[in-house]
Amino acid sequence: MFRNVLGFTSVAALCIGLSAPLMAQSIAGPYLAGRHAAVNSDYPEAARYYTEALARDPKNVELMESAVLSYLSLGRVDKALPLARNMVTIGTKSQVAEMTLVANLAKEGDYEALLERDSDAIGPWVGGLVQAWAHMGAGDVTSAMKAFDSLSEEAGMQGFVMYHKALALASVGDFEGAEAIFAGDNAGAAAQTRRGVMAYAEILGQLGKNDEALAVLKDGFGDDTDPEIDALIARLEQDDAAPFEHMPDATAGMAEVFFTFAAVLRNEAAGDYYVLLYSRIARYLRPDHIDALLLTASLLENLGEHELAIAEYKALPPDSPAYHAAELGRAEALRRSGKTEQAIEVLEQLARSHGDLAVVHSTLGDILRAEEDYDAAIASYDKALDLTSDGARARWVLYYARAIAKERSGDWDGSEADFRAALELNPEQPQVLNYLGYSLVEQERNLDEALDMIERAVAASPESGYIVDSLGWVFYRLGRYEEAVEQMERAVELEPVDPVVNDHLGDVYWAVGRQREAEFQWRRALSFVDKSDADSEADPERMRRKLEVGLDAVLAEEGAAPLKVAADE
Repeated sequence: MFRNVLGFTSVAALCIGLSAPLMAQSIAGPYLAGRHAAVNSDYPEAARYYTEALARDPKNVELMESAVLSYLSLGRVDKALPLARNMVTIGTKSQVAEMTLVANLAKEGDYEALLERDSDAIGPWVGGLVQAWAHMGAGDVTSAMKAFDSLSEEAGMQGFVMYHKALALASVGDFEGAEAIFAGDNAGAAAQTRRGVMAYAEILGQLGKNDEALAVLKDGFGDDTDPEIDALIARLEQDDAAPFEHMPDATAGMAEVFFTFAAVLRNEAAGDYYVLLYSRIARYLRPDHIDALLLTASLLENLGEHELAIAEYKALPPDSPAYHAAELGRAEALRRSGKTEQAIEVLEQLARSHGDLAVVHSTLGDILRAEEDYDAAIASYDKALDLTSDGARARWVLYYARAIAKERSGDWDGSEADFRAALELNPEQPQVLNYLGYSLVEQERNLDEALDMIERAVAASPESGYIVDSLGWVFYRLGRYEEAVEQMERAVELEPVDPVVNDHLGDVYWAVGRQREAEFQWRRALSFVDKSDADSEADPERMRRKLEVGLDAVLAEEGAAPLKVAADE
């Protein structure tokens, strides 16, 4: 049976490899319903139907594994546990069943039982780190250190393992040993994550090195802090010994193993479904693991399980330092599920309770801009800019977003000023260069400057069809039609079903006398127009008119300048 790189039996393979008895009429209905629900990431329904099928065929191991996967995806380790125990009892080799059993033993603090299990059953790296932490839980620090050191010899694992070794040392008060690992850069990329930076700062604080801890936080976050980081900074500035809260016990260490693997796998573009299993176990082992909660909710959102994501975000209490992050996530999940008004209500309430956070206002501005409430969006961006320091990296983004809102509201002068302010902060940012350059082209102003901007944008982002389209369009506006054709054909290759790009290619074909091909492109563009996309620049009526009378006649009707007879060199 096919297994992916993580070792899990894939859902598709489970569906293909089912035994003949499974398809018996008595379970065909709930099985097929469960399969359909699982493929669509509807985990509550998948769990319900697989459980119903199991009631009719309780010895079917494929159904057991499918049910365990569904329950783990829901975070219901308690429901998955009896099935996992049954699978192991009858001799079934199942990684997800073993993960369920390991999670339960870790939750109960039964470290001796964990040490007796085959660590490879849940994967050599995850299993090895869990066993190292189990030694810590059993009070055998020496064996734990040997286990960490042995694992660190594996290719590609040193930084990851040494990060956990540092946390393990800190959990038993050996802050000097933990600092040596962080300071020597032996903790690898994990030490550069948000949690890694904060853990290092707490370790330095325990050693009375508050100035060094503050420097670490400054290097890691700059001005992009949040309430949790601000609270840690405040404690360090007051010369308080910031408590080491990242690793209260060995079970928390095991939660960190599952969380960090989930984070790494997500960064490596592993399937969200498999990453979700790791983050769910991290949440089960440590319910107060805020980052695991936010990761789990984000994964559910990407999988289309918006209601589950919303429920996960809502699990964070209002007094949590990460409450604003959860509410921002909940607003996005509401928006993506079509509940835009509710999303705006969440953000407006957050703006009242956390009005000192720029990200709250900028996020509200984004959703208001998408709803074409440009004046309100601009007001939100104004507040976000007022709360953002002059040297902050995010400032150019705010100018860019506000520029778009001003341009859509008809305030071109204000829009251009914001675009240029964004470019002062980030001179080669391709989106800003393209938007401003394209706008200048449409207004037929400063065309040489516009060409320079868009050429720089293409150099920075050569695979963006929209930016390449802009370059072709400025060549068209300059009368350099042959050059326009080359760029427009490339743009259509990159964005083959975009109506605006296809429409533009039709215009440049017409300009060089390829009229039949132009008409073909206009018809293609019409076929791609989405009437539900109110933000699209596509103009289907103009496309139809060009098909009726040609581009030259349409330009004459519009009072626009005619096409140039020969391209200017």
